Amino acid sequence: MNKKKKKELEKKAVQLRITGLKMVQTAQSGHIGGAFSLSEILSVLYFDKMNVDPKHPHAPDRDRLVLSKGHATVALYPALACRGFFPLSDLDSFRNINGHMSGHAEIHVPGVDISTGSLGQGLSCAVGLALAEKHSKLGYHTYAILGDGEIQEGQIWEACMFAAAQRLDNLTAILDSNKVQLDGSIKEILDTGDLAGKFESFGFHVQSIDGHDVEAISNALDLAESVKDKPSMIIANTIKGKGVSFMEGKSEWHGKTPNEAEFKLAFQELEEAYHKLEE
Repeated sequence: MNKKKKKELEKKAVQLRITGLKMVQTAQSGHIGGAFSLSEILSVLYFDKMNVDPKHPHAPDRDRLVLSKGHATVALYPALACRGFFPLSDLDSFRNINGHMSGHAEIHVPGVDISTGSLGQGLSCAVGLALAEKHSKLGYHTYAILGDGEIQEGQIWEACMFAAAQRLDNLTAILDSNKVQLDGSIKEILDTGDLAGKFESFGFHVQSIDGHDVEAISNALDLAESVKDKPSMIIANTIKGKGVSFMEGKSEWHGKTPNEAEFKLAFQELEEAYHKLEE
């Protein structure tokens, strides 16, 4: 990846955070922490890797993305809007009873492939999409984004067993491993241990990367797509609330709404980060 492309993707990630924060400010509601940890991942997927066309959101050969941690629409909806699936102004209706953009991903939003929100179910949906491609031969790739609190659900591991048994090499799962869930740290609540070893034992090709390094994300996605006869898992080591100093690594920012002073400080930090990338 050349320096120009890298900087473009880094700027896009910050732009997604700024846009998501505006959504939460307007709605006075939304999950910031686990959305901000995803920003670089979505930047690379939507602005570098995925075969999608906003003018044809239902194209049969489009790549699919399943946001299994469906509450992270504060990251997904800005990515879709910035990619051109719908106007940025639509984000003003986020979590508004008169709008069409709820707090969890819903299929009636342009660009959303699967409705999600009940944690643990998204990977099974992604496995189904990947299996369908094996029969249809349409050539698309399926991506699933999981939360590391979510993988405490048993259905995740059932889906892993099935994906490996079916040799779904057209499936790439990305674990947003920010190590913090709703009520505290993963280690305190239910330590998931050696994740790389676990996923490998379930038949996945596994990589572990810095989930805020756009070049590392891009390279990992390329390698995952080249793997044959087994699904891939990318463990993306991230920071919950990334980009806003007083939110980083803290479970209370899973779904907390900032007050006026906190919004102001958060916008200031993100805008400074964006301008620094423009230098």
